[in-house]
Amino acid sequence: MPSNKSVSDAPITQFINCRILREQRLQREDLWVREGRILDPEKLFFDEQGYADKRVDCEGSIIAPGFIDVQINGGYGIDFSQASEDVSAGVSFVAKKILQHGVTSFCPTLVTSPPAVYHKVLPQVKVQDGGHHGAGVLGVHLEGPFISLEKKGAHPEQYLRTFQSGGMNDLLEVYGGLDNVAMVTLAPELASSQSVVRDLCQRGITVSLGHSVANLSQAEEAVQHGASFITHLFNAMLPFHHRDPGIVGLLTSDQVPADRTVYYGMIADGIHTNPAALRIAHRAHPSGLVLVTDAIAAMGLPPGRHTLGQQVIEIQGLHAYVAGTKTLSGSIATMDMCVRHFKQASGCSVEEALEAASLHPAQLLGLSHKKGNLDYGSDADLVLLDDALNVKATYISGEEVWRREQ
Repeated sequence: MPSNKSVSDAPITQFINCRILREQRLQREDLWVREGRILDPEKLFFDEQGYADKRVDCEGSIIAPGFIDVQINGGYGIDFSQASEDVSAGVSFVAKKILQHGVTSFCPTLVTSPPAVYHKVLPQVKVQDGGHHGAGVLGVHLEGPFISLEKKGAHPEQYLRTFQSGGMNDLLEVYGGLDNVAMVTLAPELASSQSVVRDLCQRGITVSLGHSVANLSQAEEAVQHGASFITHLFNAMLPFHHRDPGIVGLLTSDQVPADRTVYYGMIADGIHTNPAALRIAHRAHPSGLVLVTDAIAAMGLPPGRHTLGQQVIEIQGLHAYVAGTKTLSGSIATMDMCVRHFKQASGCSVEEALEAASLHPAQLLGLSHKKGNLDYGSDADLVLLDDALNVKATYISGEEVWRREQ
């Protein structure tokens, strides 16, 4: 037990025989956890004369911060954009399943849908901490319907909207409310979008640019109004052109305020983005790269036909198409798969691959004071991995919530 000088009677767990990701590098150190947070061992020894109640032998594993997926449409047969009677049960089911992929928190994502779907689904999805029941919910990501017709991708055309009443009124009419919303993806070239960007940011909601034909100056203006993310870079936007690089140009723009970072989502599934394009983005702006799965209901299911929002999707191998077309409609990749593919395709370091799935999404959402790193005082959301970056175990608040069967 901790000594009587201890500031807390709560048990202390010491992870030994591990390499922990801290300050951009893997370090051979033990990791100490109490009451769900990472402890400073020096303070524990010298101020409290405390010691560990429980030791976990990691057998040489890497310990990284738990992965955070800011764009996931569903999985295992559950589609977050389907207005079922018990949406929260579906979210909980996926939350439990993605623990095996090292995901400890996520943003359930809704694709373009009719207002009735938002009005039914959104009140049922609450921000909540993770635990044995599953990964934590950081808030909903609303991808559409305020997006470009030309770049709708797999989003159903009949439900696309513009800001015809001038902005936030349209948004609130469609969504019904913004409680528990973490992020909104919109097209910045739509009339009145800039005031919407500003209003959303003032409410603490992250604004992402995507499904858009915006030119670079429209994208820069949105960033100056507070937008901070690009939804699945290269996909559903104008291709890079040297005279007008479009949204892609934000990666090297000199119009981004000096104290701000533009982050960008990458679906590193080997299908959505050619490895050369992935490398160009990473080399141009490594600190902004955020791995997302953009996984759909068919993730974790066999080939065949499945739903995504209002569309029917066909799985062929690792491809997910709008049925009867060759339009990609999200992926069936898992986050650990994306981390492995990103490292292999980009040639980046293990540390960079892990931070793209943990630190960067936490920074994007303004949560890096408690998530996405193994700093003292941060939440003990952890993923244990082998050297090939396969997940061995997942911990939330210092408690084991999943372990690979030996």
